[in-house]
Amino acid sequence: MKNRRALLMMALAVVFGLAAVSLASRWLLRQTPGTASKIVVAATDVNLGQRLTPEMLKQIDWPADALPRGALTDSVKLVGRVLKSSVLRDEPLSEAKLAPAGTLGGLSALIAEGKRAITVRVNDVVGVAGFALPGNFVDIIVNTQTNERAISKIVLERILVLAVAQEVGRDETKPRVVNAVTLEVTPAQAENLDLARSVGTLSLVLRNQVDPRPGTTDGATKGTLLGSHEPQAAPPVAVPPESAQVIERPRVQVATATPRARPCVSVIAGAQRSQECL
Repeated sequence: MKNRRALLMMALAVVFGLAAVSLASRWLLRQTPGTASKIVVAATDVNLGQRLTPEMLKQIDWPADALPRGALTDSVKLVGRVLKSSVLRDEPLSEAKLAPAGTLGGLSALIAEGKRAITVRVNDVVGVAGFALPGNFVDIIVNTQTNERAISKIVLERILVLAVAQEVGRDETKPRVVNAVTLEVTPAQAENLDLARSVGTLSLVLRNQVDPRPGTTDGATKGTLLGSHEPQAAPPVAVPPESAQVIERPRVQVATATPRARPCVSVIAGAQRSQECL
């Protein structure tokens, strides 16, 4: 009796299990299958300024409801285009990461519209010890002599570093000590920079990437650096008013003439007698 009940319970469990599987499969079959689209991604790591080749591209399936903005689907049209930003393997490509069609590879593809590229000579100290890398922003200080005094002043701010030496790769993990840095400037800034390097020495100041605040200063001179040490004038001597002044005049000794003896004549006229001197 007990065996029959156990067998019956097992049979019921099997039936309910099969029914659950059947219902679940029917529900899944009624669901609309998700669609996928093919997009173009990088087949390997590609640095900015490089021209794309077929070996650098591949197509993969991507969920249609989660496509990246501006994703491209035709890899044939991308052959020969130039990257203006580095991409990693399996990273989707878009027009925002590509230079305009017909752009030649190299540094010219990285220059923004209306900007220019200018190269300045630096050393390991001036070049921020090799940490001024492509993609960083720097300020430029000029040290020169004006009006018989030395002065250092920031002349250009937030200037984009396009390349160091002849490399445009933006690997910010390794400093590179080079002798030249290429900067992206406006035409007016290019003129100021060219004048600055002809009148003094240049130094680069690495700045925060997301800090847009200007660093307005009056410049540094020996006086502001060391403090003013000009000799103090002697205190003025108090002069008494004219009423209190005593002016001593030189004493002039006047010689007194000694009178000479004159001859005298006695005159008698009647009863009167007088004496007349010549």
